[in-house]
Amino acid sequence: MLGGAKAPAPTAPERPTLEHLCLAPLLEMMSNLPQGDPARQAEVFQQAKDAAELQPTTSNRLRYALALATPGYSGANPVAAQRQLAELLARPETLLPVERLLAQVTLKEVEQRLILQAENVRMRDTTVPNDSHEKLQAINRRLAAESDENAKLRKALDEARAKLEAVTHIEQRSVTDRGTGAPQKP
Repeated sequence: MLGGAKAPAPTAPERPTLEHLCLAPLLEMMSNLPQGDPARQAEVFQQAKDAAELQPTTSNRLRYALALATPGYSGANPVAAQRQLAELLARPETLLPVERLLAQVTLKEVEQRLILQAENVRMRDTTVPNDSHEKLQAINRRLAAESDENAKLRKALDEARAKLEAVTHIEQRSVTDRGTGAPQKP
């Protein structure tokens, strides 16, 4: 080394604290939940829900709130997650600092997702105004009624053609019978 400076001694990696170890199962659940098959997703979600209802400890309630907040599966419910996380954060002293941080970050993410969903709905509604939806429904009803009427008219036309063919057949037979000199029945 130049100038006699010593390289800093390598530091030992930080050992996970109990506080950090409690996050591992939560993060694992959040990671695995949207990736599993629907049956496994339902099972994991139900376990979190049951634990929160049967033993409503802060940890179980946080686990359930995070399950609700995790996007990508059918049990996700950002509105319920927002409510659950807000309730937990209303009493921050009941959470470990890392749990509080995870709850805060997740709550912010859920709130942003809800804002985006509301904006999507607003944009969709402004793209096609409600009165256009009503007009479209009225046109669809009229089209269905006209289709039904056309089907009835087609059936009546087919019946009229069948009768016309029967009368034509009878007339042809009558003309044929007269031309051959066969006696006609009165």
